[in-house]
Amino acid sequence: MNILVSNDDGIQAEGLRVLTAALAAVPGNQVYVSAPDGQRSACGHGISMLEVLKIYRREVPGAVWARSVSGTPADCVKFGIKHLKKEMGVDIDVVFSGINHGGNIGSDVHYSGTVSAAAEGILCGVPAVAVSVGTHTPTDEMLENCTKLIQDISIKAVPNLDRKTLLNVNFPPVKPDEIRGLRVTRLGPREYNENFEVLKNPRGQEYCWYSGEMVHFEGLDEDTDTEAQQEGYISVTPLQLDMTDYSMGNRVKGWNLSF
Repeated sequence: MNILVSNDDGIQAEGLRVLTAALAAVPGNQVYVSAPDGQRSACGHGISMLEVLKIYRREVPGAVWARSVSGTPADCVKFGIKHLKKEMGVDIDVVFSGINHGGNIGSDVHYSGTVSAAAEGILCGVPAVAVSVGTHTPTDEMLENCTKLIQDISIKAVPNLDRKTLLNVNFPPVKPDEIRGLRVTRLGPREYNENFEVLKNPRGQEYCWYSGEMVHFEGLDEDTDTEAQQEGYISVTPLQLDMTDYSMGNRVKGWNLSF
C-alpha cells in the first residue's frame, strides 16, 4: 500500500516521525512524506494561489521519499499526490495526517491543518486518516502509544474506507496506562474562553495576541468526541465533506425565490 504522510506541525515534528515509522513497519507499506517546512497549525484548508511553493528534499526515517513544502498542509497533500503520480507513476492509496500535537475535535476540525491535510486527500479521491493527541506538549510515550492503533487502522480500516470518508482519531491527553478505551463517535461541541490582548508597539500601533482556554462541558452524550476526550477515551469519528443541509431543501424551494 502506498501511503502519503503529512501534518500541520511541520516536517520536523516528532509526531510525523512516529507516524511515518509506525506505518513503514507494516509489511507491504511504502510511505511517502509531503509536509510543511514549518509550523502551520490552525491554518484551515487554504491553498497557495499567488505564491511560489518551494520544495526541498528531506530525510524522514521509514519514508522512501520525503519533501518539505513552503505552503499549507493542503498544498502538501495535493502536491504529493499529483507529483508522485506524474513523476514516479505512484498511486497513493491513503493519506495519513499527524500525529498532531493538540486535539482536533468538534468545531476544531474546521480550523485544523491536520484535518485539512486529510480532507485534501478526499478531494483528490483518496481516503484519509487524521491522528491527534489532545495536548500541545505530548510526551514521547504518548506519541509512541499511538503506534498500535495506527497500524491497526492501516490494516483493518483503510481497505474498507470509501473515497469520501476520513477517519478523525483523537487520543486523550493522559498517560497511556490511563486511557480507558476507544469509542466510535460523532462531532461534539468545542468552545474556548477566548481573549484578545490588545497592546501597543513603540510607535503607538495596536496589535494583539489571541489565546483561549478550553471549556469543559458537563452532561454530554457518550457518543461525542468531546465527551470521549474529556473522559479519557480515544475517539474515532468518520467525517465527510458534504456540508449540504438536506433537511432544508424543500423549505428553500417553498420560498419561491426569484431574480
